[in-house]
Amino acid sequence: MSYLSLSTAFLAVAALGGLGAALITRRRPHAAALGLTALTLLLLTAVFDTVMIAAGLFHYAPGQLAGAHIGLAPIEDFAYPLAGVLLLPALWTALHSRRSRREPSIDREEGGA
Repeated sequence: MSYLSLSTAFLAVAALGGLGAALITRRRPHAAALGLTALTLLLLTAVFDTVMIAAGLFHYAPGQLAGAHIGLAPIEDFAYPLAGVLLLPALWTALHSRRSRREPSIDREEGGA
């Protein structure tokens, strides 16, 4: 399995999870916030992956890479920050929504005792 196919699978799972959570909660994060977060994480990934690869902290098998790089970072490394941008806000919203639905029932139980 190449790094690109692994990254694509990971990104697809995150996108489906994010979409599913957004549909269930009927709330979606602000596009501008997602865009700014994605841009920031992609920039940080480019810088720090390049530094870590240049320092020799890790390397990739060349035959498994797609070939495109940003700095020294292979393009496959950028799937993980994008997956975080897609999945984490939806997960946060879903957990917050679940907590909001539970809290009124706790208040009613305390008030009724």
